[in-house]
Amino acid sequence: MDSIDDKILIKIKKAKRGSLFFVDDFLSLGTAKAVSKALERLVQKSELKRVSRGIYTRVAVDPLLGPLTPTTESIADAIRRRDKARIVPTGSMALNALGLSTQVPVNVVYYTDGSARKIKVGKRTIVFKKTTPKNLAAIGKISSLAIQALKEIGKDFVTDKEIEIILDQLRKEDPYRLEHDIKLAPEWIRKIMRQALKKTEND
Repeated sequence: MDSIDDKILIKIKKAKRGSLFFVDDFLSLGTAKAVSKALERLVQKSELKRVSRGIYTRVAVDPLLGPLTPTTESIADAIRRRDKARIVPTGSMALNALGLSTQVPVNVVYYTDGSARKIKVGKRTIVFKKTTPKNLAAIGKISSLAIQALKEIGKDFVTDKEIEIILDQLRKEDPYRLEHDIKLAPEWIRKIMRQALKKTEND
């Protein structure tokens, strides 16, 4: 009869390398305590890597770069799926995603309707901050980032260059999603976003 370690390893090896796993994923195989201990044993055997408390991965290996560390986005998305929650990148994360900043933030903040929490991943920190439904109501990935990025920059500080970069990105957004999300933004941000909608309609 296979041990709990073997059963977990079989399940993990069926998934793509780089996938993230939580204790909850294996509770059909044993108690939370037994699963946690089995996962730690697999870490000691180098079958798994502990990403953060209660989060594990079977490391993906690139032929040139070697072992790959899971990205902040992949960790946040795995938590989103587990918690069946909505998340929206804010602040410096939104700026970086839109190409407004080349600086990769060490501490990233996501708005969520799930649990508020902080997750340490090496030197990085992922913060999930509880927010109002309106902040999570955007349905376009790019338009949602644009709203958060502009809020981060501020009405009196946004430059023409930054607006042009944002508009270039917004023109890739689905027009229906863009039109929907414009209604959720503050008026000064709506004026900027409408320019992308007009350009899309003219194309």
